[in-house]
Amino acid sequence: MKCPACGYHESKVIDSRPAEEYASIRRRRECLDCQKRFTTYEVVETIPLVVIKKDQKRESFDRNKILSGIIKSCEKRSVSEEQMKKIARDIETHLQNQLQPEVPSNKIGELVMERLKDVDEVAYVRFASVYREFKDINTFMSELKTLMTGRRKKRK
Repeated sequence: MKCPACGYHESKVIDSRPAEEYASIRRRRECLDCQKRFTTYEVVETIPLVVIKKDQKRESFDRNKILSGIIKSCEKRSVSEEQMKKIARDIETHLQNQLQPEVPSNKIGELVMERLKDVDEVAYVRFASVYREFKDINTFMSELKTLMTGRRKKRK
């Protein structure tokens, strides 16, 4: 690892520990030439994901977009920030594990709704109403009935 202070190419690792919930490793290093200490992070290299939008345009996957939608759906609900971040991370991990370089946006939306349904039903309905673009009260009520039917089945 190149020293940021002097540019020397060799350093020794003084300390290693997991970071970001074991998603990366934080390493404290010391330059073998100038003895300056610096920190590096090691992460697993992943394939870049491309999202195929409804209009067939393609854009790079951005976990923050998922998180933003989740945050809006969970506004004024008892869902912690950590729970919301975990949902976004889990969805990204799931997509990475599929080993598909391209993923349709509707698949991402369905994954978000699936996770929100288990965490907070109101947040789920909020997200679904935007994602599914309910045109009228009948389609909204249909979604609520489906949710209620699923809830009854879980209780039995």
